[in-house]
Amino acid sequence: MIDNAEDLKALIERARKTNAVALDTEFVWERTYSPRLGLIQLALSNEECFLIDPCTLDDLSPLGELLADPAVVKIFHDAPQDITILRDVTGADPKNIFDTRLAAGFAGLSATLSLGSLIELLLDIKLEKTETRTNWLIRPLHTRQKEYAMDDVRYLRALRVLLLARTMPEAQQWLKEELQLLNDPKNYIGVNNMARYRKIRGASKLNRRSLAILQELSAWREEEAQKRNRPRGHIIRDGVLLCIARQELRDKTAIQDCGDISSRCAKAYGDILIQLVEKGLSRPEEDCPPLLQDIKLNTKEKTALAKLHDFIILKSDIHGIDPTLIGNKSELKELVKYSSSPSAQIKQKSGWRRNFLAELSEKE
Repeated sequence: MIDNAEDLKALIERARKTNAVALDTEFVWERTYSPRLGLIQLALSNEECFLIDPCTLDDLSPLGELLADPAVVKIFHDAPQDITILRDVTGADPKNIFDTRLAAGFAGLSATLSLGSLIELLLDIKLEKTETRTNWLIRPLHTRQKEYAMDDVRYLRALRVLLLARTMPEAQQWLKEELQLLNDPKNYIGVNNMARYRKIRGASKLNRRSLAILQELSAWREEEAQKRNRPRGHIIRDGVLLCIARQELRDKTAIQDCGDISSRCAKAYGDILIQLVEKGLSRPEEDCPPLLQDIKLNTKEKTALAKLHDFIILKSDIHGIDPTLIGNKSELKELVKYSSSPSAQIKQKSGWRRNFLAELSEKE
């Protein structure tokens, strides 16, 4: 257990002399906006595993230096959440990330395998998942907790070697390009506040004007939740925001009657909610968000989608990659529908995915 500045500095100095280290985090995420970090695991090999204690260490900047060092590969499983948390606590932008979950998809396996499933499949080792509900903020940690935490990094270096060995040469280049996206925080820190409304279930049933109101309401709630470090649902629930946006409510009594909102909350936030509704209503029509309805394809587009799907399955099989890496169902429908639109933000129109699909375009 690394619980003092001197030991942390010594460990990081050793880590920066290696070609690759394995990392993971354990956290508690129940009554706060952001997860509360309870433990950081770091492995130099399957026998040298360390637990860094963020509950006792005030300064994690040495770890930040390791994360930002492009000369050392940092191996994670399902990296985005871990590197987001570590970026927040160290102030450093992680570089040279290897994600074993992602790599599995380029090595002929599913790109959604859990760490335990991947270890069992490639190493024939079954991990005991006995501490999944542990409160990682409580000290001291008992032996079972420590062993569980170290197992999450113990085998990552071996997995990286095995996955790369299974990956075909061209797929290795695609994997490299995909991993490089993790060098830029905008690719993993999530949606910005003004796009948060798209995550609210039921938003697809609203018209453009109501969506403009919902966009204002959800962006404000996000900022309030961040400021108070509370879950967004503890500020105001999704259903209340939907109700206000759908009915364009501009009265405190009506807002209080909207659903699951207390009189105290309605009183505290009533004025600002009404202002936000007015702001959404005052937007020019062209500045309102587009509808979030499911993309509808005509007969010709459905035929094109079926061709696209068959091509992806065939070529993915040839190159030994998970076809879902090219795009999910809704992304492929969007590609078929809007491929000729220069303003459409479609990831299949750039990078390795564009090259992957180029042969199909040439045939057509």
